[in-house]
Amino acid sequence: MNAAVATAIFGAFMVLTVALGLLAVRGRGSGGGLTEWSVGGRSLGTVFIWVLMAGESYTSFSYLGAAGWGYNFGAPVLYVLAYMSCGYGIGYVVGPMLWAYARRHGLVGITDIVAHRYRRPWLGAAVALLATVCLLPYIQLQITGMGVVVSTISYGAISLNWAYFIGFAVTTGFVVISGLRGSAWVSVLKDILVIGTLGFLAIYVPLHYFDGYGPFLHRIVAEKPQWLTFPGHASGGLGQVWFITTTVINSLTVVIFPTTVAGYLGARNADALRRNAMYLPFYNVLLFVPMLLGLAALFVVPGLTGADSNLALFKLVVDSLPAWAVGLIGVAAALSSIVPMAVFMLVIGTMWGRSVLGAIPKLANRQKLWSQVVVVVAGALALVLTYTAPNTLVRLSLISYEGMAQLVPMLLLGLVWRRLTVHAAVSGLVAGFALVCVLVFGGHDPVWGMNAGIVGLAVNVVVALAVTWLGPRDTDERPDAQVLAVDDEFPRDEALRQGGPVSPSAST
Repeated sequence: MNAAVATAIFGAFMVLTVALGLLAVRGRGSGGGLTEWSVGGRSLGTVFIWVLMAGESYTSFSYLGAAGWGYNFGAPVLYVLAYMSCGYGIGYVVGPMLWAYARRHGLVGITDIVAHRYRRPWLGAAVALLATVCLLPYIQLQITGMGVVVSTISYGAISLNWAYFIGFAVTTGFVVISGLRGSAWVSVLKDILVIGTLGFLAIYVPLHYFDGYGPFLHRIVAEKPQWLTFPGHASGGLGQVWFITTTVINSLTVVIFPTTVAGYLGARNADALRRNAMYLPFYNVLLFVPMLLGLAALFVVPGLTGADSNLALFKLVVDSLPAWAVGLIGVAAALSSIVPMAVFMLVIGTMWGRSVLGAIPKLANRQKLWSQVVVVVAGALALVLTYTAPNTLVRLSLISYEGMAQLVPMLLLGLVWRRLTVHAAVSGLVAGFALVCVLVFGGHDPVWGMNAGIVGLAVNVVVALAVTWLGPRDTDERPDAQVLAVDDEFPRDEALRQGGPVSPSAST
C-alpha cells in the first residue's frame, strides 16, 4: 500500500513536470530560433532567473551528498554554503558583464564568448569539448541520484534501472521542446516543493527524534564533537586550508560554469542579475537542513557505510513519515535532479550545435536542430554509461570543477584585459588543466592541504601572464580592441545602464 501511494504521487508529478515544461513555450511557435531555445530569448525576469539558478545549484547532491557528507565527515560539508554564497557575490559583478557582452554580440554561451573574444572559431569548439568532458559526469550524477531517490521513496517498487530511464525521459521530454524557458517553469514547481518539504523536515525531525533542537545539538556536542570541527571525522585532511582554497576556487568556477552563464544570458536585463545575486544566498539557508539531518541520522540510523550514507536523509523520512509525505519529499528530490540535468543537457547541446556542428558551413543554418539532437545524444550517452560503465564518468567527475576552473583566466581575464593573447590563454589553460589531472588522478588532492584546482589555476595565470609578456602577439590584433567596443546597434547609454563595458578605456 505504501509503495502504491508514494509511486502514484511521484508519477502524477512527473506528468505535471512534462506538462509544465511544454506549456512554457505555448503560443511562442517555433520561430524563436537558437536564442529563444537556449537562453529563453533573453527575456527572463528576476523571479524566473532566481528559481532557475537556484534550481541549478540545488541538485540531488543537496538531498543525498550533503546529508551523506554531514553523516560521514561533519564540518567540511559547510564548504558548499561558503563557496556558493561567495560565488553569488562575484556573480553580482561578473553576471552583468557577461550578459552585456553576449547580448551586444548576439552570443549564447561561453564557447561563443571565447570564440568571439579571441576571434578563433576553433577555440570555441575546443572549449565545447573540454566543457562536455566536465559536464557529462554531472548528468550521470543527476541520473544516478534520481534513481536512488525514486527507488527508495517507492519502497523498492521502482527499480534503479527504471528510475534512471524515467529521469532521462522526463528531462529530455521537455528540454528538447522548450529549452531554458521550460527549465525555468519546472524550477518554480521544484522550488515550491523543496522549500516546503525541507522547511517541514527542519522542524519535524529534531522534534520527532530528539524533542527539539536543544537536546539534538547537546547530544552532538557530547557524543560527536569531532563532527563539529575541522578537519571533521575521518575526512582525510579536509582542514581549514582545504576549506578556504576550495571555497575560493569553487566560487570563481561557479560564475563561469556553462550552466550558470546560460542563466545569466537568459536574463531580461542586468538589473535582474544583480537582484538575483542578492536574493540567492537566502536559498542557501535550506542547505543547512540536509546537513543537520545527516548529523541526526548518526543517532537514528547508525552504521551506514559507503554509498548507503548518502541515503541518511531518506532513511529518516521512510522510517517515520506516511507514504504520501514520503512521495512528496521524493518528488522534491527528484526534481532537484531533473532541473539541473535539463540545463546541463541544454548547455552541451547549445555548445555543440553552435560552436562545433554549427561551425560547419553545410550545417550552420540548422543550429537549433543540431543542438536539440546533441541534447538527446548527450543524455543518452550518460544514461548508457550509467547502466554499463558508471565508473567511467565517476572518474571524470573528480576533475569537473577543478578542470572548469582553468577557463577562468581565458574567459574573465580575457574580457577585462585586452592584452591577453590567444597563445597565452591557451597555454595557461593547457598547463593548468594538465597539472590538475596529474594531481587528482595521481591521488594528490588535496596537495599540501590545498585544493588541487587552485594550484592548477595559479600555474595557469602565471603561464598566461608570462606568454602574454614574452610570447608572440596575436597576428590579427586590432589596436582599437573592437572585441570590447560597443556595436552601433547597442548605444553607449544603454551599455552603461545595463552594466557592460562601453569602450576600450572603460574595460581595461
